[in-house]
Amino acid sequence: MTLNCKGALIDLQTPKIMGILNITPDSFYDGGKYKDEKSILAQVEKMLNDGATFIDIGANSTRPGATGISEVEELGRMLPIVALLLKQFPEILLSIDTFRSKVAEESLQAGAAIINDISAGKRDNDMLRTVAKFKVPFIMMHMRGTPQTMQQHTQYAHLLIELLQYFSERIAAARSLGINDLIIDPGFGFAKTLEQNYELLGQLEGFKTLGYPILIGVSRKSMIYKTLGTDAQNALNGTTALNMYALQKGANILRVHDVKEAVECVQLMQQFPS
Repeated sequence: MTLNCKGALIDLQTPKIMGILNITPDSFYDGGKYKDEKSILAQVEKMLNDGATFIDIGANSTRPGATGISEVEELGRMLPIVALLLKQFPEILLSIDTFRSKVAEESLQAGAAIINDISAGKRDNDMLRTVAKFKVPFIMMHMRGTPQTMQQHTQYAHLLIELLQYFSERIAAARSLGINDLIIDPGFGFAKTLEQNYELLGQLEGFKTLGYPILIGVSRKSMIYKTLGTDAQNALNGTTALNMYALQKGANILRVHDVKEAVECVQLMQQFPS
């Protein structure tokens, strides 16, 4: 199982790590932490040195209840950072966390390698065509509603079956346009209760039937810290525990704030006989 990123084939037989870079003032864990060039470059360099294969840049917070920003503001945040990182790290594989096709297109023109869309192309009718045009990998996540309303949409007759139906439809839409490099993200915390998050994680191998790589993003989320009675700042140990479990269940990419610890999970998993 491989991904074609800017002409390089990334082999996912060994799981890979995607480091999170939030350049938003209001993200649930690190909002406002990386707001100048020096801090951004230092954090990205650390993540790359720690073993991240991809860096995922988010310029528009999608935490539950987050206030949305305009397309102009998102572009104004995103494009200078894309340019900065590609200048400093020319070989970097940048993933762009956006549901807007214009942000995706301009970031790809600037040299980004992957599009990560929380709506799987449903919030912007031009997104799939944009991804197809640039022939880049597309991360499609499951969500209902918007970040502002998603926690009002947690009613499912059969959670896993409904998600598999959702992804089958989105895969068909993407494949019809010639998009071949697809990645499945179950969307932990997006239109799902705490209990539903754990139900999905326990059934993760069910997504293997779709035939595409699986990305898991549970890093420091409320499904961890609410269960443990703590907060996002103190949820690293819980994150590591769930990342290890996800790897055992077949995850191919871990999207994390803490790269070193996730890389160590992969290294330890490789010691077990296959």
